[in-house]
Amino acid sequence: MICPRQYRPVARVRRVLCLSLLLLGFDSLGAEAGQDPKPVDLPVGYWERNDRFEDKLKLLEAAWRNRDYEVVRALTHTLRDSAIQAQAEDEHPGNPVVSSLDARPVSSLPSAWQTWAQGWSHVQALQLEELQGFDRNSEPVEALISVPASQSSSLTRDIRVARVQGGSLKEIPSQVFAEVRREGARLCRVLFMADLIAREKATYLVFHGNPYAELPLYPSDLKVRGEGYGLDIENEHYLAVLSRQTGQLERLILKREHGLELFSGGEGHGEPPGIDWAHDYVDAGNFQKLRISLWESCPDFEVIQGPICTIVRRWGFPRSPVYPVFSPSRLNIAVEYRFYAGLPWFHKVSAMKAVKAFEAQALRDDEWVFTGQPFTEKIWMPSDGRFRAGDVDAKSQEDLWGVGLINRQTKDAFVGLFLEHWAEGLPDLRHNGVPNLNYRWHGQLWSRYPLPVKQVPAGAVLHQRNAYVVAPFEEAEGLAAWERMHQRLSHPLTALAGTNLAGISVKESLGRLARSGERNEAAISKDLLWEAMKDCKDAQLYTADLNIVDLGLVHDVRVRGGVVTVVMMVPHRGRPLATYFSQGSISVHPTFSLPIRDRLMKVPGVTKVLVEQTWSPEWSSNRLTPEGRRRLGLPPWETK
Repeated sequence: MICPRQYRPVARVRRVLCLSLLLLGFDSLGAEAGQDPKPVDLPVGYWERNDRFEDKLKLLEAAWRNRDYEVVRALTHTLRDSAIQAQAEDEHPGNPVVSSLDARPVSSLPSAWQTWAQGWSHVQALQLEELQGFDRNSEPVEALISVPASQSSSLTRDIRVARVQGGSLKEIPSQVFAEVRREGARLCRVLFMADLIAREKATYLVFHGNPYAELPLYPSDLKVRGEGYGLDIENEHYLAVLSRQTGQLERLILKREHGLELFSGGEGHGEPPGIDWAHDYVDAGNFQKLRISLWESCPDFEVIQGPICTIVRRWGFPRSPVYPVFSPSRLNIAVEYRFYAGLPWFHKVSAMKAVKAFEAQALRDDEWVFTGQPFTEKIWMPSDGRFRAGDVDAKSQEDLWGVGLINRQTKDAFVGLFLEHWAEGLPDLRHNGVPNLNYRWHGQLWSRYPLPVKQVPAGAVLHQRNAYVVAPFEEAEGLAAWERMHQRLSHPLTALAGTNLAGISVKESLGRLARSGERNEAAISKDLLWEAMKDCKDAQLYTADLNIVDLGLVHDVRVRGGVVTVVMMVPHRGRPLATYFSQGSISVHPTFSLPIRDRLMKVPGVTKVLVEQTWSPEWSSNRLTPEGRRRLGLPPWETK
């Protein structure tokens, strides 16, 4: 199951969040519902430069009593910033599939594998097993892993995944995200595509611990354009366009023959129309509908980009048609899209959490609308797992686990596969969503209203995990193709800690895991490059005397001949120019400092220095070195 809160933000543009989200969202700080959040334990010196969350709350209460609304609004911003930092330092990332105790030295592997993996110091094993009797082709597999912090300075750079196949090792493209530091360990999520035949078992090795590793650049058909959540995401099967205003899926272009473009035209309900109209609810007395499609911008969001998957997650309270006259903080809605390389389907996962009890006349968690009558036939699947064409019979209208629209002549299709649909704190959900070919001539649609009661208790959560397929309808395969896909995706491959590698027949592996420069064999020493960059300081931290290495601003260092490429991060978008560090003024700094280009050009063998900037992943305090934490007044991870 894909859990929307299992990973930390990697790219985020911060927006205004209403005060109620902060005051009712203490669970993100690690507290149980109804309890005060556990205060973050930081040295006294840290609080000389910052203010505690509790103190900010008192200031907020005083400003509210005094009707100083400008200060109230300013304090809601800074309260949210405190929550973001506490989340970065304190949020539990989950239970790893393989722990730091499972890491073994690469020197313990057979000699042929040691040679292939030269440069990496440690390895962990993962086991996959196909149990449902299906061939799996390019199925996404995600695993949370943990390694001793002493064995890696950046899992994003040095994690590599290899499959044991016929006794040889073969590197598998992977994507690393949500890296955090917790006490004596580094944790991250590793995503890769697996190919298994029915009932097959497979062993994968996850290598780490190469201080000279560079960010791997895997080939991929997954292309992303845009900023923030307003993205165009493309693979060989489709082009998905996300709304620049709300992040909802606005249109989808099928990349075959005539290139059918799925869109929803007209004026909508005053908001920009899209093909995905969920999520929303109607409040007590049918007074108004509150929708996430009414966001003027996403209250909060996370974006993760990589060669395997682009993840866009958004959350917040839905808006009233006359916001902010009404701004209830009752139902926090989190929606996540996952778009994959090479696959004709994508995931949507959502959680709708009642942060207080309220009445809802209706609630919707899935609706798709297509203008232009592109489809000619409805298909649907009840819990028996068999798709039918035509009208949904009366007994199945509350038992739908797959719906879709197809056109046999053009072969175009859009099919929703409902993989998980359940609730906490509520009776069994209604599994409806009958497709409609002619909705008032506005379009073709299906719409699911799952709420079984009108009174929603505090703490109730509605969950869903769906897959949406744009693969063409093939008469020879018929509807059975989607039935098999539903069965596969309802039972995804799950990674487990690997078993003993003893007894595996070992053969020589083709090539080497290390790319050029990753075995420290280049004419230019990477050790010297990293050491040199410690002479590059952040001049705005006047007395901390803190360099860009200890700040964790250096994301990658690549060496090709005499050319050095440095990939830089900056702490936040209020300082958007990494050129400040590469060639900017350092005149105000009280200690010796040089811009990156000037300093690295002094390293023997360097003929050119290129500095690139990235916003993905986003910087956080997890990237600080122990020395960086000490100079900023943060406690060592090991003693938190």
